Amino acid sequence: MAIKKLWAPWRMEFIREKKSDKKRCVFCAALKSSDDRENLILHRAKHSFVILNKYPYNNGHLMVVPNRHTAQWESLAAETSREVMRLTQEAVVALKKVHNPQGFNMGMNLGAAAGAGILDHLHFHIVPRWTGDTNFMPVLSETRCMPQHLMATYDELFNAFA
Repeated sequence: MAIKKLWAPWRMEFIREKKSDKKRCVFCAALKSSDDRENLILHRAKHSFVILNKYPYNNGHLMVVPNRHTAQWESLAAETSREVMRLTQEAVVALKKVHNPQGFNMGMNLGAAAGAGILDHLHFHIVPRWTGDTNFMPVLSETRCMPQHLMATYDELFNAFA
């Protein structure tokens, strides 16, 4: 039996990424940029935006992020929290239209104890799921199989938000 190779070239970028104590906020940097495709921003609204996760748990892993840099959900203005929830609903609609998932994992990790990877800027995760998409790879080798390139996913979902 031949050994098969699994390529995840985006992982090396994450591994080699320069880490610093004064790390800039990736969400604020993306929001300030005018190149939405490069920054994977799919949709901008008045108080928040939808962005494709650069290091996804699954293809189509989206995040809804308030424009305001805060880690405190309770500090958001009512208008902003309503818009985040509305964009979360729109993200589900777009993912259903483009990828036809059979389910979703959705939620927010607030604080290090809750598993937040980006502590200082809250964000809501929407992860599409398919029956059978979880296999032995994550359990045995800490590897995820991604069947579609990140930019192909971006292009499909961008059109769904247009």
